[in-house]
Amino acid sequence: MSLEQVKTAFQHKNFNPLYFVYGEEAFLMDELQQLLLENALQEHEKDFNLDIFYGTDSQAINVIAACNAFPMMAEKRVVIVREFEKLSGNLLFVDYAKNPNPTCIVFLVCNKKPALNTNPYKALNTSATVVEVKALKDAQIPAWIEKKIKSYEKTIKPDAVQILADLIGSNLRDLSNEVDKLIALAGTRTEVNKDDVLEVSGMLREHNVFELQKALVEANYAKAVLITEHILRQKNNAIGDSLILVATLSTFFTRLWKLAYAKSQRQNESQMATTVGISPYFLKEYLNCLKHYPLARLNVAFSALLSADYELKGGSTRPPATIMHLLLQKLMH
Repeated sequence: MSLEQVKTAFQHKNFNPLYFVYGEEAFLMDELQQLLLENALQEHEKDFNLDIFYGTDSQAINVIAACNAFPMMAEKRVVIVREFEKLSGNLLFVDYAKNPNPTCIVFLVCNKKPALNTNPYKALNTSATVVEVKALKDAQIPAWIEKKIKSYEKTIKPDAVQILADLIGSNLRDLSNEVDKLIALAGTRTEVNKDDVLEVSGMLREHNVFELQKALVEANYAKAVLITEHILRQKNNAIGDSLILVATLSTFFTRLWKLAYAKSQRQNESQMATTVGISPYFLKEYLNCLKHYPLARLNVAFSALLSADYELKGGSTRPPATIMHLLLQKLMH
C-alpha cells in the first residue's frame, strides 16, 4: 500500500494486524506512527495496550510475547518496533507473519530499505501490509509545504512556498518546524505570504538572498553589494552567514544550469519545472534569468562560488565581506 492509502485507512480506523514500514524519510514514518496511535487507541487505553520497542536494546522473543498478548479493556493492542533491522532474533517474525494476532496491531519500522529477498523481510513482504516511504524529491517539496499549510486550514502564496523551500531545503522535520512558526505568526489570517517566511527566518524584506539574486540578474552591482553588507551586518557570524549566502546562490545557479539542459532537450514547461525542481509558477522568472547567464557565464559562476566556499572555510585570511565582494564581481562580469 502507498503511504497515503495507509494514512487514509488509519484515519477511518481500518487496521491490519501486521505492518512492515521501511524507507529513507524518518519524518514521514514518524507521522504515520503518530497517526496510528491517535486512531487505534484512546488515551486511557495506552497504559496497558501499547508497547514501543527499539531494536538496539530489545530481544525478539520479548517483542513476540507482547505481540501475542491480548488487549486489556480495549479492542486492540499496539506494538511498535523501531529499528527493526537491529532487533536481535528478528527471524522469529517469519513464523509470526504466518499467523499474526488479530487483536494486536504490530507496526515494524526499518530505517532503510532492507534486503527483501532474505528473511525475515521476505516473509514480511509476503504476509504483512508493506509500506515503502521514499524521500521526497526537490520538485515535490513545494506541494508538501502547501499540503502541510492546508492541514491548518490556511493557504500560502506560491512565492512564499518557493522561498521557504529554498531556505530550509528538503529536510521535512525542519520544514515542519518552520510551518508551525508560520502558522503561529499568521494567527487569525488565512493566508501565509512571503513576508511571513522572511520574518520567521530572520531576514529583512528588502535585504535578503532572494533580492540579491534579482540584483545579480539585473547586473546591479551596487544593489548587490548593499544587500550583502546589510545581511552580514544584521548577523553575528559573518563567516557562517556568508556560507549560507554561497550555498543559496549555488542552488540558484544549479537550477539555471539544469534549466539550460532542459531547454537543450526541448522539454515542455511542465517537464522543465520538474527537471529544475521548482514550481511551474516560477518557470518564466527562471527562463528570464537564464537569458543573462548562458553556459559560459554559469561555468564562471560555479568556479567563483567554489572559490568563495573554499576561502570562507579556512582557505584564506581575507575578511568574509571582502570574499563576498570579490564573489559578486566575478558573478556579474
